[in-house]
Parts: sequence; structure tokens; C-alpha cells
Amino acid sequence: MVLKVCGITRLTDALHATREGATALGFIFWPRSPRYVRPERAAEIIAELPSAVTKVGVFVNEPPDSIRAVVAQAGIDVVQLHGDEPPAYLDAINHPIFRSVTIADAADVIKAWPSGTPLLLDAADRERRGGTGTPVDWSRAADVAKQRRVILAGGLTPENVSEAIATVNPYGVDVSSGVEASPGVKDFAKVTRFLANARAAFERRARLQPDRGL
Repeated sequence: MVLKVCGITRLTDALHATREGATALGFIFWPRSPRYVRPERAAEIIAELPSAVTKVGVFVNEPPDSIRAVVAQAGIDVVQLHGDEPPAYLDAINHPIFRSVTIADAADVIKAWPSGTPLLLDAADRERRGGTGTPVDWSRAADVAKQRRVILAGGLTPENVSEAIATVNPYGVDVSSGVEASPGVKDFAKVTRFLANARAAFERRARLQPDRGL
């Protein structure tokens, strides 16, 4: 189970999310994002976090050399590729990867990328790439989740995450704008509710589908 809060720019938000049960935090290294964080600032935040929390670096069409440099500088555990990167990046980066996909390109990505690569399923927006608050089609997302390990993103909120998990049956969920006061600034109450509702939904699923677990 992955409970990921993305778009972290402040230590207070990172610590609150981890205290409330986030298993992963996302740091966006794409300068065009309103949630962009400098690698040196991300390193300062990550240095204060529990080692058990997965630190995810989000990149959009960066050269592999640049990605490797930021990973080393900031202390990133998993690279999230959110652009048009080809499968060759797996060997070029040589680091665990979440591959962002949309419903439209999921079939092609599934064919091209190794089966062990988790897919982060997000809404399609070639300008903003992520954090749009736009939900994906959950019924179609459920079809993708039957084929691959899926982390569901796109328009999730404390109010809809339980239904999303029940409908899509994902491996994890990823939230950004749905728990914000403003871009890059998290709303503590929303983060708490989102993580509590998501964990409860995964626990209900585990009781109904014990073979899947958490």
C-alpha cells in the first residue's frame, strides 16, 4: 500500500503528513510546476524525515544525468517520471521508478515498460502534467489496475478517496491539490482526513480481499 502526499515544499507539511500515516512524500523538481522545490531545499526537508518514508522525486523530461544528480543531492528513494521518457531511462537512471501514465497511453506503456514498474495513473494535461485536480475515469482505471500495480492520482480528495479505492482497486493513492490550502502549501486537516479515509478503505479491502493485503 502506498499513501503518497505529493508537492511537498515545507518541512512542517512533510512532518505532519508522516505523523498522520503517509508512506511516501513527493518532491517536484520540474521548474514549471507551482509546487517546484529546489533540490537543496528538498535535501534539507528529507534529512528530517523518518527513513521508513519513501521519498519520491518527480521529473518531467529531464536528462538522465540531471536526474541522477538530483537524486544523489536530495536523497531520493524513487524517481517518478512524469513526462515522455522512454523505457531506456530504466537503465540510464538505475533507480526505482514510478512511471506516470494517463488512461489514453496506459496500454502503450504497459507494452513497453517491464511488468515490475509501478504505474502512477494521473489525468492528462501536457502543460501542467500533474496536480490539476482533475480525476481520471475510475472505471477505466480499474481495468488498468487489473494489469499492473497502479498508484491512483488525479483529483483525489478526502471526500472521494474511499470510493476511488473501492472502485479502482489500486495498489496506492497519490494526492496533491486535493489537500492544499494553496499550491505547495498543505491543509493539515485535509491531509489528516485524506490519509485516515484512504487507510480505512485499504483496510476494508484487505478484509474483503485478504489475498491482496495492504
